[in-house]
Parts: sequence; C-alpha cells; structure tokens
Amino acid sequence: MTTYQTILVGVDAGVATITLNRPDRLNAWTGQMAREVRGAVYDAGRNADVRVIVVTGAGRGFCAGADMDALQDIGDDASARDDGNDFPDWPEYPDAPGPSLEGLYPGRFGYLYACPKPVIAAINGPCAGIGLIFTLYCDLRFTVDDAKYTTAFAARGLIAEHGVSWLLPRLVGEAHAFDLLLSARKFTGAEAAGMGMVNQSFATVDAMRDHVTSAAAHLAQNASPRSMAIMKAQLRRAYFQSYEDALTTADAEMKGSFATDDFREGVDSFVERRAPNFKPL
Repeated sequence: MTTYQTILVGVDAGVATITLNRPDRLNAWTGQMAREVRGAVYDAGRNADVRVIVVTGAGRGFCAGADMDALQDIGDDASARDDGNDFPDWPEYPDAPGPSLEGLYPGRFGYLYACPKPVIAAINGPCAGIGLIFTLYCDLRFTVDDAKYTTAFAARGLIAEHGVSWLLPRLVGEAHAFDLLLSARKFTGAEAAGMGMVNQSFATVDAMRDHVTSAAAHLAQNASPRSMAIMKAQLRRAYFQSYEDALTTADAEMKGSFATDDFREGVDSFVERRAPNFKPL
C-alpha cells in the first residue's frame, strides 16, 4: 500500500476518495502534494475496483493555493520552485476505450483529462490559485454557498497559469474570465454556481458531501465504466474537432458499443427492471 505525506486515499463501493490533507495550512499545494495526487489519480484510473474518483479537502478548506512558504523561497530563481513536475512520465491507459487524447492536453493537470474515470471535485471550503485550477480540470464540481474562491494570480504578480486562460472562458464565458483573472477578487461558491463554474452549490458542507456521495454512488452502480470513459474522451477531444469529425467519432464508437457485453447488460437490466452489472474498466 502506498504511503502518503499530504493526502489520504480510500476506496469504498467503487468510489476512490482522495483527500488533500494539510488542514493546518488549508491544504496549501506543494510539490509533494502534486506528485501524490497525480499518482493517486493514476492508480485509481488503473484500479478495476474503482469506477469514480472524488477529490476533497480535509478540515475547513479545499485548497488555499500554492504554499506561500514555498513561493517565498523562490526569490529571483524560478528554478528553485518544487512544482511537483519531477514525477516520471506515467504511461498511457493502454486499455482505455474511446478516442485518443494523446498530445492534446500536456501540462500540469492534463492527467485528469487522460484518466478514463470521472473525477468529481467536492469543494468544501476556500479554493484559490492552483487549487482552483485543479478543480476546473475535474469533470464535475460541487461546492458550498459560502466557500471563498479567488484566482489570486494578479494579486501575487503572477499570470494565468496551467492552461486556465484557455479553460476558464470555456466554462464561464470571456466576460467572467476577464473579471476573475484581472481583479483576483474573492467570490463565493454560490456565485461560482451562478456563472457555471461548478455544477451545483449547497447551503452546508454536509449537504454538499451527501450529494457528492449520492452522485458518485449512482455513477458507480448504474453507469457503464466503458461508456463513461468513452464519453469523457469524446467531450475532451471535441474541443479540437469539427462537428463532422465529432460525428464520425460518435458513429464509430456507437457501432463498437453495440458489440459489447455492457450494451447487452444495459438493455437486459432495463427490461428485467434490475440494477445493471456492468464490467469493470
């Protein structure tokens, strides 16, 4: 079993939960955390017992951004920064179904797109800087109304890093993206939901966690892992496709789906009015 210093990992009923675990620092991001989260996501993506991945924070926050002590140590030497990019190149998921994403999403968090299993961010409190960017690369996001958010970069003399200048406008629109990036102002989880940054916001952390638990369980129990992997890859590749290319991909994947055990099981379970028993990925 892998031993972690900055995260907790558990698997239950098909759901892997990764918890950022530096609560005394509001789970501030470090190079060690970057390596451990990436490794845990990769392991979960390859684990046949896992169908859904949930990432959340310990204590009262999700992630306060980059650890300020580490930033202070950089000074004039940017190479002194331990950003966690010294991990080995993980191999692709060779058996993952769906269109290839190879070469489309390099950089710090492209591995979240490459993972064939849905990744859910359960944002339980303050979420800033690189912590905010991490959540944007997740597939689903849920939060709490009074959670405090900020992009933070402009207030630290930094820029829109790790692809957020490409990703954020696609989620919230250009007007909101300019506002949040240029001003570095604080905004709430309720506002994040209103602009489409997250799927839904809840009045309390308990309500949010209950919803995430229910949503993850639904996906783990009722959705074909193969179908989810292919649809995730379809959506991520579609950003680089014409409509005609996306349609061609869909036609090919649909034809392949008809020949699978999961298709037969999906139809049989519906007709027989029972829960499906889909194959693991």
